Amino acid sequence: MFKYFVLYFFLFLQISNSQFTNLPSFDEKKIRFGYYIGFNQYDFKINYNVNPEYSIKINRGTGINVGLIGELKINDNIRLSVEPGLYSNNKELIFNERSQFTNYNDTLWKVKSNNIHLPILIKYSSKRVGNIKPYLKGGISTSLNLGNVDNNLESYGLVNNHFNKTNFYYELSFGIDFYLRYFKFSPSVRGVFSFRNEKKKNIPDNPWTGYVDKLFTRAIFVNFSFY
Repeated sequence: MFKYFVLYFFLFLQISNSQFTNLPSFDEKKIRFGYYIGFNQYDFKINYNVNPEYSIKINRGTGINVGLIGELKINDNIRLSVEPGLYSNNKELIFNERSQFTNYNDTLWKVKSNNIHLPILIKYSSKRVGNIKPYLKGGISTSLNLGNVDNNLESYGLVNNHFNKTNFYYELSFGIDFYLRYFKFSPSVRGVFSFRNEKKKNIPDNPWTGYVDKLFTRAIFVNFSFY
């Protein structure tokens, strides 16, 4: 990820030293559209009913994001932004309470996520300086997970997915608008935090999630937007 920040830095220097103002009337548009591509990393925050001898280990994977952007101008500094997209990611849950399992494969869950993600955000931008304008975005979002969990629970008479398919989040991001000659390029870094317990209710007691009280998604999105 460090190489991307180096790239941002050199892009910032190049554009800030430009002698010309690109797209001078671009921000006067009431409504504008764009698209984004990027990558993500999902994690879980886990609260336990009791302190386990070994906590659940999470092997995080890096996934990809693609989506569309629609913005409505409220005033010179504030815009309402809707950014539906598809976020794909895989991660592994490793259950280290090995004394409770007779088969090593039972200790590994492969969590495959294909989230239809719908955020509604408020974008607050600073004053434009040359061809650069930093901004903050914040708001709420929801998602529907079309993926599944690859495990061996059905052989024990249990459903294989102990997680809710729908989720709700709050989001906060920082980015910079770069006004180029023909379009605007906007890289950003976003933190995403679920506030709904993702563990399903009425799951029978079991050695995998029986000692889990609550489970929440935490994620980082790095998006590259084009307008």
